[in-house]
Amino acid sequence: MIVGEMKSSIDNLWLRFHTGGVTNPMDVIKQITYLFFIKRLDDLEIAKEKKANTLKKPIENPIFRREEQELRWSHFKNLEAQVMFDLVRTKVFDFIKTLGGENSAFAKYMRNAYLAVPSPVVLEQVVSMISAIPMEDMDTKGDVYEYMLSKLSTSGDNGQFRTPRHITKLMAQLMKPTPEDTVCDPACGSAGFLVAVSEYIREHYEQAFYNKKFVEYYKNEMFHGCEFDETMIAISAMNLMLHGVENPDLYDKSALEEDYDKADKYSLVLANPPFKGSIEQSSVAKSLTGIIKTKKTELLFLALILRILKTGGRCAVIVPDGVLFGSDKAAVSIRQTIIDKQKLEAVISMPSGVFKPYAGVSTAILIFTKTESGGTDNVWFYDMHADGFSLNDKRTPTPDEDDTEDILNRWNNLDAEKSRTKLEQSFFVSVQEIKENNYDLSINKYKEVIYEQKTYDAPEVILNRLENIDVEIAMVRKELQTMLKGGISDE
Repeated sequence: MIVGEMKSSIDNLWLRFHTGGVTNPMDVIKQITYLFFIKRLDDLEIAKEKKANTLKKPIENPIFRREEQELRWSHFKNLEAQVMFDLVRTKVFDFIKTLGGENSAFAKYMRNAYLAVPSPVVLEQVVSMISAIPMEDMDTKGDVYEYMLSKLSTSGDNGQFRTPRHITKLMAQLMKPTPEDTVCDPACGSAGFLVAVSEYIREHYEQAFYNKKFVEYYKNEMFHGCEFDETMIAISAMNLMLHGVENPDLYDKSALEEDYDKADKYSLVLANPPFKGSIEQSSVAKSLTGIIKTKKTELLFLALILRILKTGGRCAVIVPDGVLFGSDKAAVSIRQTIIDKQKLEAVISMPSGVFKPYAGVSTAILIFTKTESGGTDNVWFYDMHADGFSLNDKRTPTPDEDDTEDILNRWNNLDAEKSRTKLEQSFFVSVQEIKENNYDLSINKYKEVIYEQKTYDAPEVILNRLENIDVEIAMVRKELQTMLKGGISDE
């Protein structure tokens, strides 16, 4: 977490862009993304140079050729403002747009990159500020970037691109990814879920990174995402790179389109797809419309996830409450498919404030495994009351009100959950009961509540009491009137 001096540095950087004329939060993120990327390239080159010097060997796969040394951050940061501005605006940005060859992954993501800093003075100040931010280790880089991404939550519609970091972390912990997984987020936004998986792997499988074959798999083949917004695809690439994933597979179109042909490819999907939207069926892949007839994106993405998962693949996906209890044919059909043909394991109901300030809708996490042969027996339900932050627009930390640790503890000890009743915060519901309720997955359908019975006096007693009160009021009024009359002077 970014606090203290580091937080102030990032806030000041953000403010400098704003006062310099770059006021749209998305544009600020985009420009910082490019500059972080440029600095990161130089940091990687410096690390390679140190390694080569230590081993007394030539630099392995240098990023910058001999004639490109002027394009390095460590070189141009010391130049006079106008010279730096001209160099970065032209040569440096041309360099990153063709990095690794014109057909490379980053060249694709950066193809529309440009410098929007309005003046040499502003660029000089911004470069100086970024240079002063200590981001030597992986965690700091990630925290800095995530803190900046959190600012999107105050920027209106842009907030749809970001799931709160503690929620992505929770879902990664629930799914327990392994080094053998192939991971996808079909609506990746800023790549928060993919980053959460990468962090989990680094934390729990440190030894795997001593294996050269796995390192190559981790950098180039493990992580996949889709995002139709070109700005967000660049941000995703940068976010992943800052977390050590140097060449992710990112698809820069909607995953619902016909061209996205990734059937039975991934062993793990984590996602928070767009919801409360609709799309024309003519623009949706026939392989999806064959599964479900609907224009609702939240249902179409569930169908997509079922298609792209391998048999045996697992999924944790955020859905709006309407998906859980909707009575229309499409909503019932997709729930029926997940329950009858796959293995639904858990429904974690989240409070409506989790996605504020940019969305107040109630949501839930669905966890299931693709089996193509059924297997749903007892489904675990959890009623999350709090997530560690206030549920209003301010979303201030409330560490004493946080169910996330409890969710993990109970999820990791499901045998103990079997004895819980529906009066408690979590409980099991049999698949038969779910079927009998038209495949309804809303927790309130099954949660039992004890209502305290209150008794009241008979109406005659209450009326008599009111009459006595009226008599008392009349007596007091008469006494007051007498006192007032006795206090009046003839003079």
